[in-house]
Amino acid sequence: MARRLTKGARRPEVRLPSLEPFRGRGLEPDGDYDGLEFREEDLTGQDGSGARFMDCALRGCALDEAGLRHARILDSVLTAPRGVGTDLAESTLRDVELVDARLGGAQLHGAVLERVLVRGGKIDYLNLRKARLRDVVFENCVLVEPDFGGARLERVEFVDCVLKGADLTGVTLAEVDLRRAAELDIARGVDRLSGAVISPGQLLDLAPVLAAQLGIRVEAGE
Repeated sequence: MARRLTKGARRPEVRLPSLEPFRGRGLEPDGDYDGLEFREEDLTGQDGSGARFMDCALRGCALDEAGLRHARILDSVLTAPRGVGTDLAESTLRDVELVDARLGGAQLHGAVLERVLVRGGKIDYLNLRKARLRDVVFENCVLVEPDFGGARLERVEFVDCVLKGADLTGVTLAEVDLRRAAELDIARGVDRLSGAVISPGQLLDLAPVLAAQLGIRVEAGE
């Protein structure tokens, strides 16, 4: 029987044009930002809901409690963003590179991520409930208690990254590759792994959780 191959995710190919420095006084709701570089801007608590970022670079910006609900981030690079409680709920990220992020409690529930690379850094309590991820790669990063509840993941790869306490409750997976995850710890929703591919070693590690989910008691024979 022919071996079924898992389709790899399509990575973003971001080629930024020559950028102009951002000279505004902060974000504005429904703002339109095109070809700009935000360098070490303090965007704490600012309201950029519904804003559009096209061909932009955000480098070393503070995003604590920044309101970016319904924002559209397209063909852009975010390098070393930091902050707690950044609100990107129901936003769209397409052809985006997120590098060395240090975020906590980032809200991306209901968001759409397509051709996104998350490389390096650490994100605590990432909320991706009911989000749609397609062609997304998590690489060399640490995700602490990420919540994928009710989300749909298609062609998503976890490469040399750590997942701690992941919640997969109600998730739908298609062509999701977990084999190269450095650590795979699923707190809830292990029964939703249909559509994912894991390694033999990961299967052994998950065996106790799978047995508990199926109501199987594992005891040594007399």
